Amino acid sequence: MSDAIRVALVGATGLVGREVIGACVGREDIRLAAVARREMPLPPGARMELFVADPANWGEVFEALRPKALICALGTTWKHAGEDEAAFRAVDEELVLATARAAHAQGVERMVVVSSVGADPYAKSFYLKVKGEVERELGKIGFQRLDILRPGLLRGERGGDRRRAERLGIAISPLLNLALHGKYRRYRAIDASEVARAALALARKATRARLVHEHDALRREAHSLPMPATGED
Repeated sequence: MSDAIRVALVGATGLVGREVIGACVGREDIRLAAVARREMPLPPGARMELFVADPANWGEVFEALRPKALICALGTTWKHAGEDEAAFRAVDEELVLATARAAHAQGVERMVVVSSVGADPYAKSFYLKVKGEVERELGKIGFQRLDILRPGLLRGERGGDRRRAERLGIAISPLLNLALHGKYRRYRAIDASEVARAALALARKATRARLVHEHDALRREAHSLPMPATGED
């Protein structure tokens, strides 16, 4: 385990966060530590730490953990935010930025953040505008490496949190993906498990960079993550 990289994960209870945890089962090259606001069940075989703390104290957790990289999969939904702009910003903007600043202050060198395809601080869509503003502010914090993931519609088991239109989109996504070509390929739906593996692959990279990854790049990074080595107990 001497060559393993320590990675902190926030947003562990969400769709991508759960997939990140699952993708680390059996891995010896990544030492994952989740930082969350509440307890959560871990998948069978998971060898990881889970720290439950108020977000105001997450900086202290980062100080104790000293991770090289932070994977941020924080985010709420418009429905969970009560369709209130301030409530939505409280999580997707304020909490994300506060977490990033706390991690950077404790020496975290790299950050991988899950954003959204179409993120733009000048977008007419409130959701995409907030995502774009957050990306812009993250770029000012000073991480040695910042990887911004912009997936399209995420496929995966989210429970009962899906809107009807979203469930329909997932159902027909194989056909929609075939119809999206050229500059529209970035809007293709993608499995949350692929986004998670891409996040882990990027968290392992030490080169200085600030990069944005959309559909095709996310899939390439996901497939670049080595398979877990078979360990002996």
